[in-house]
Amino acid sequence: MPLEATLIVIDNSEYMRNGDYHPNRFQAQSDAVTTLFQTKIDSNPENTVGFMTMAGKGPEVLVTHTKDLGQILGAIHSAQDKIGGVADIPTAIAVAQLALKHRSNKNLRQRIVVFVGSPLEGQGADEKYMVRLAKKLKKNNVAVDFIAFGDGIEEGERSILKTFVENANSGDNSHYLAVPPGPHLLSDMILNSPLLAGDRGIPEEAMGDVASGAAAGGGGFEFGVDPSLDPELAMALRMSMEEEQARQAAAAQAAAAQSSSGAASSSTPAPPTAASSAPSAPAPQAAAPAAAATAPEDEEDEEAMLQKALAMSQGQDVEMADHAAGGEEESEEDAIKRAIEMSMKGHDQQQ
Repeated sequence: MPLEATLIVIDNSEYMRNGDYHPNRFQAQSDAVTTLFQTKIDSNPENTVGFMTMAGKGPEVLVTHTKDLGQILGAIHSAQDKIGGVADIPTAIAVAQLALKHRSNKNLRQRIVVFVGSPLEGQGADEKYMVRLAKKLKKNNVAVDFIAFGDGIEEGERSILKTFVENANSGDNSHYLAVPPGPHLLSDMILNSPLLAGDRGIPEEAMGDVASGAAAGGGGFEFGVDPSLDPELAMALRMSMEEEQARQAAAAQAAAAQSSSGAASSSTPAPPTAASSAPSAPAPQAAAPAAAATAPEDEEDEEAMLQKALAMSQGQDVEMADHAAGGEEESEEDAIKRAIEMSMKGHDQQQ
C-alpha cells in the first residue's frame, strides 16, 4: 500500500450550488472527500490527509496532515459557509505544494487531489502556464489527481487538465477522472476508479474505464463485475478477453497469410500457360516414347505365355515355367535358348 501525504483541494465556487449532482455539487463533493480520506487512512496507518478550499476570498488551508476524520468533517462544515467566488486552480496547487513540503514525515510521498466543478478561468485556462506548473510538480515528485465534474468537464478534444496530468505524470502516479452527471454518486465513481486502485490493492487494469462506463449508463463496471467486490474475477475476465482477442488476431493473421500465399500460387503458373502453347507441337513426339515403352511390356507378356505353353506341352512343372517367366534378370535370348533346350530334351526322350 502506498505511503503518502495527501492534500485534498475542493471547489467551493458559486457553481457548487447547482443540483445536477445529488443533492448538490458541494454535498456530493463533500461525500467524495470523506471517501478519499477513509480510503487513504485505511490503506496505510502512516498516511495523512489535509484539506483546503480554492475559491471564496482565495485558497485557504483548513486542515494540515491529519488522521482524524472529525477534523475533516469540521472543515467541510466550515467550508460550506464559504461558497462563492471563482476557483483559482494554479494558486491552490502552489499553496498545497507548500503545505506538503512542510509535512512532518518526510518519508511520505506527496499527492494533491483537486476537485474541479467550475469552468477554468484566469491562469487556470492558460495551457502554457499550466504545463510549466505541472513540470515543476513533477520535478519535485508531487503527484496530482484531477477530478472533473459538472462545468469542470472540458468540451472538445483539447483538455487543459488532461495535458496538465500528462506533464505531471511520473511512473503513472497522476490521474484524470471526469464524472458526468447521472444516477451514480460521485463518491462511488471515485472509489471504483484508478485513483484509489493502489490504496485498495487492486490493479488499475482491473478497474476499467469508469468514466466511460458511467456515461454509457453501465454503472462503470467492465464485464458487469464490480472489481472492488471481486478483483480476482474482474482480472480473470479481463485476461480471458485479452487471450481471446490474441487468438482471434492470430487466426486472422494466419488466414490472411494463407490467402496471400494461395493468390501467389495461382498467379505464378500464369506465365508458363502462355509459353506452353509453343511446345504444344512436340506433344506427339513425347507420346511416341510412351507407346514404345508399353510395347516391350506386351512382348514380355507374350513371351511368358509362350514359355508356359511350352512347359505344359513337354510335361514340365508349371512352376518352373512361372519361375522362368518371372525372372526379371533373364533376357529374351536366354528365354528362347531355354525353350529350345527343353524342346530338344523332350524330343530325345520320345525317341
